[in-house]
Amino acid sequence: MEMNLGLRSEVQLLLDRVVAMVRDDIMPVEAEYHSEIGKGDRWAYTPRQAEILEGLKAKAKAAGLWNFWLTDSDRGLGLSTVEYAYFAEAMGKTPLGPEVFNCGAPDTGNMEVFERYGTDAMKERWLKPLLAGEIRSAYLMTEPDVASSDATNVAMSCVRDGDDYVLNGEKWWISGAGDPRCRVYITMVRTGGDDTPKHQRHSMIVVPAEASGIEVLRPMQVYGQDDAPHGHMHMRFTDVRVPAENTLLGEGRGFEIAQGRLGPGRIHHCMRAIGQAEAALELMCRRSLQREAFGKPLAQLGANYDIIAECRMEIEMARLLCLKAAWYMDQGDAKAAAPWISQIKVIAPRVALKVIDEAVQMHGGEGISQDTPLARAWTHVRTLRMADGPDAVHRRQVARAELKQYTQEKM
Repeated sequence: MEMNLGLRSEVQLLLDRVVAMVRDDIMPVEAEYHSEIGKGDRWAYTPRQAEILEGLKAKAKAAGLWNFWLTDSDRGLGLSTVEYAYFAEAMGKTPLGPEVFNCGAPDTGNMEVFERYGTDAMKERWLKPLLAGEIRSAYLMTEPDVASSDATNVAMSCVRDGDDYVLNGEKWWISGAGDPRCRVYITMVRTGGDDTPKHQRHSMIVVPAEASGIEVLRPMQVYGQDDAPHGHMHMRFTDVRVPAENTLLGEGRGFEIAQGRLGPGRIHHCMRAIGQAEAALELMCRRSLQREAFGKPLAQLGANYDIIAECRMEIEMARLLCLKAAWYMDQGDAKAAAPWISQIKVIAPRVALKVIDEAVQMHGGEGISQDTPLARAWTHVRTLRMADGPDAVHRRQVARAELKQYTQEKM
């Protein structure tokens, strides 16, 4: 079967417009946007932040540069996963990029869940404003008291009581829950007992953010940063009542929904990481030519030629692997795509981290300061090595797929 990893000509023209908007409109205001954080309430948008963000979103929407992630939907622009991967890379060059085009996590994954598995009422109440970029959402899975890399450990209690379910427990690393626009949580809960098959013990339930009994315990810090106003919150649910019809697909379908959500999302994360690596390499190259030490440009000192060359080659390899994973996803066989997605989930953050770190080194003290986007990019990509499954889990999946070719022994 022919593996086409390229773009149709009309899609390339669309991508060129996105690249131009990222370069000309978004990146120039990135520093000003971030400088507004902490002026007043950290968990609210300042007037200037709102003006920047909403102005960019309005411009993108008016230009038809919106909701590219809808790759298997009549609501979208008809992109394949391979084609969308190029857009994710372009948008990933700046932290503001994904939201400006309504392609940011965790909303894209949550919108996919609502579109695939939600009722008409859910689509009207939640999907419609999410598609319009009017509200935001969060995905609640990880818990502080269990090893959540094994999702069968998820323990939040969800007990049927008449026409409602009652939820009790804690979740943390809830990305986006600090955002004042966050209106809905898609939540992984345990509904089955020990006598239920372990992959049928969990369910997904939709929880309105304003539901009574939800308490924000604290914002989690990522290397000392709270990522306000987006945030990664630690929350406690105490007797939170949710209508039974808010369960997605019924009891015991949580793993099925989670895998449908996480597969494409992992590819999107990885391509955004490649975008960050490209942005870092550009900063590195410019710095190496503009800055002098010991009478020479930095590029000519030490092993910097080799470092730049290695960064370029590793980015290219990571991109091709990601596109191959996206191609497998486009073939419609999630099981066949899974090992490739696991490979790129390990490789893309690893490569991006290396490139960003080398760019930091090229910038010296400035590289670890607030004067470049490099320190923020490094912390984000380092965190990505744990989001949506840590490296060890994905390497295990890759090894199992490899060994399966040679043995029938149960692994």
